[in-house]
Amino acid sequence: MRPRLALALAWLALLALAGAWAGQRLQLSGDLRAFMPEPRTPEQRLLIDELGDGPGSRLLLLSLSGAAPEALARQSRALATALRQDRHVDLVANGADDAGLEAIPERLRPYRYLLSPTLDDQVLDADFLREQLQARLQDLGSPAASLVEPLLPADPTLETLVLAEAWEPAAAPQRRHGVWFDRAGSEALLLVRTGAAGFDPGAQATVVTSIREAFAVAAGDSGSALTMTGPGAFSVEIGSRTAGEAVRIGAIGSLGLVLLFWFAYRSGRLLLLGVLPLATAALAGVAAVALLFGGMHGITLAFGFTLIGVAQDYPVHLFSHLRGGRSPVAVARGIWPTLLTGVVSTCIAYLTFFVSGVDGLRQLAVFTVAGLLAAALSTRFLLPRLLEPDRRDVATSPWLRRLGTRIDALPRPRAAPALLAALALAGAAVAALAPGDFWQNDLSRLTPVPEAALAEDGRLRRELGAPDVRYLLALGAGDAEGALQALERLQPALDALVADGAIAGWDSAARYLPSAATQRARQARLPAPDALRAALDEALAGTPFRPDAFEPFVADVAIARHAPPLRLGDLAGTPLEAPVSGLLLDMAEGATALVTLGGLRDPDAVAAMAAGSGARLLDFKETSEALVAAWRGRVLGALALAAVLLALTVWAALRSPRRVGRVLLPMALTLLLTVALLRGFGIELNLFHLVSLVLAAGLGLDYALFFERAGGVAEARLRTLHGILVCAAMTALVFGLLALSSIPVLRAIGTTVGIGVVANFVLALLLARSPADRPGIAGEDAA
Repeated sequence: MRPRLALALAWLALLALAGAWAGQRLQLSGDLRAFMPEPRTPEQRLLIDELGDGPGSRLLLLSLSGAAPEALARQSRALATALRQDRHVDLVANGADDAGLEAIPERLRPYRYLLSPTLDDQVLDADFLREQLQARLQDLGSPAASLVEPLLPADPTLETLVLAEAWEPAAAPQRRHGVWFDRAGSEALLLVRTGAAGFDPGAQATVVTSIREAFAVAAGDSGSALTMTGPGAFSVEIGSRTAGEAVRIGAIGSLGLVLLFWFAYRSGRLLLLGVLPLATAALAGVAAVALLFGGMHGITLAFGFTLIGVAQDYPVHLFSHLRGGRSPVAVARGIWPTLLTGVVSTCIAYLTFFVSGVDGLRQLAVFTVAGLLAAALSTRFLLPRLLEPDRRDVATSPWLRRLGTRIDALPRPRAAPALLAALALAGAAVAALAPGDFWQNDLSRLTPVPEAALAEDGRLRRELGAPDVRYLLALGAGDAEGALQALERLQPALDALVADGAIAGWDSAARYLPSAATQRARQARLPAPDALRAALDEALAGTPFRPDAFEPFVADVAIARHAPPLRLGDLAGTPLEAPVSGLLLDMAEGATALVTLGGLRDPDAVAAMAAGSGARLLDFKETSEALVAAWRGRVLGALALAAVLLALTVWAALRSPRRVGRVLLPMALTLLLTVALLRGFGIELNLFHLVSLVLAAGLGLDYALFFERAGGVAEARLRTLHGILVCAAMTALVFGLLALSSIPVLRAIGTTVGIGVVANFVLALLLARSPADRPGIAGEDAA
């Protein structure tokens, strides 16, 4: 008793140390680019970048409703003020008159004359200054006086406000009570740009929480409601729904597994001991990924734990073969050759994901292989030493004996090759001829966001004139300056598209940062200090302004006359950095300028304009589908290699064509029938179906190996039957629950593996089980 207790405590201590080490080293990621293949074309590279950190992926669209417009306007201002203090938020726009002033920090204020288009067709002469001063007198007598007065000494022409207005989102909505409202005037609208990528659920959750908390303070007890959409909000919703379903499915599944285990073995001790190999598998997988990659994607972790569920079969096989008169160590030794063949085959199948070119699948391979090996080795060498010799033998169960007798009476379809061939042909025909697309290429189909939420996002996007998330214009150049000049040449064509109604608006880096050539041209039109003072004195004649009131203005113009042109690097740490860097990608191999399109109505007109101007209209839907097709091709290549290696492994273990056929045939038929059933029900196959087919194949191989090697001793065959029944029931329960999930990814995994488990069990039972009169493999009948 004491040695077993000491071993159990040492095992638990090792697990605790491994868990603590992995917890300190492991960094979880939510970046979906980890599950994307390496891009091959410029469009695919741009798509991957935009998915991660593009301007469209970082926008949150907000609407406030349910209160009087005046109250909503106050809440909009309060919410915007609070969010501008949040370090996770790059920009908040709500149409307030002073909202854009924060984009021009004090050190950049003299550059306003180089950034503003005013000097493209004006000069700072007496006539222009007189006209501007007269306008300022009117402003000082209006409700805008509090906004204009602080700017007036340094900026009598209000270039700061000209820039703030120019930097508003394209096709901005109407203003009511000083902030943006929808066309009906019942909702106050805000646009928030986050610092984190839209598909980083952890960082987005922080921003979403901050927005909700700030809104709760701003709204008080007014009864108003907040609606929030955008990629970041959806990623948070997806994470919340996935976590909620995981908890619910986990709770129901755990209860079901405990009940199944109790029914199978009537032993709480075996239930507790059976958890140890599973815990070992999970921690070994996490530790291996942490050691090799440093971080792990959340999908890898979630999917990896699902795949580790295969490891639950290992202790089950051991427990089902326990009986009086034979030590647990000897039983483990007897089943080990069969168990090892299944483990090695499954590991080889997953190792082929290293050639897929997808980092997330490489992580998944490491997690699964390390976990399965750890579970198998601990079941072989550690778990038996914690078990006491059991006087009970499942082979003596009356219900199992009756079931075994009925199964032995079943016909063996492998004796009728024509029947098997007909079954295979029927499955192939259904898979090939079922209506609808065979493959699912649309990434958006994998999102569990409700249709109503997507529709609301589209509505708010139209109201705010937010960028279209599907189309983007791109211009290439040798450097950032060349890209900015290309954008400036493109601007008249873009304005023509707006005038024709093809788009509602556009945005580019050149709206915020003109090219150095344009800045120098404007700089050349700035008067010298003496000339500016003379023009200003003439303009001031007859006005109530003091002669020296505008010395800060003269000083700023003097600075602007000699300042070097503003460059991309000069915007670091300012609110302008985020929009410009998101729309101007300056890399060692060259620069790419992006133009986002708002309210796109005529893609053909935009494509025609782009073709004649050297720009490229990128269709991210089309590009993503091409990327998914390339992704799928690599995975299918990996699966083909896995099939070859798996067959070689089984051959090395069995060394008999007939026996190898008995093991591989059920698995091959199951894969074909699973695909046929999915396609027959109109399901388009995606990556997660493919990876799940590998899991189903591993389970089927395990069932077939144990049935095939059970031998002719009745008790040995009954113990094998019991173990596989328990394994199949437990796996079918877990994946059957996943098949009922509302999350498309979980549903794809659950449906595929659930069908595979049932089909594998039935076909392995019919095709792989040994004849009652065939001797067993040495040591296995005794096991």
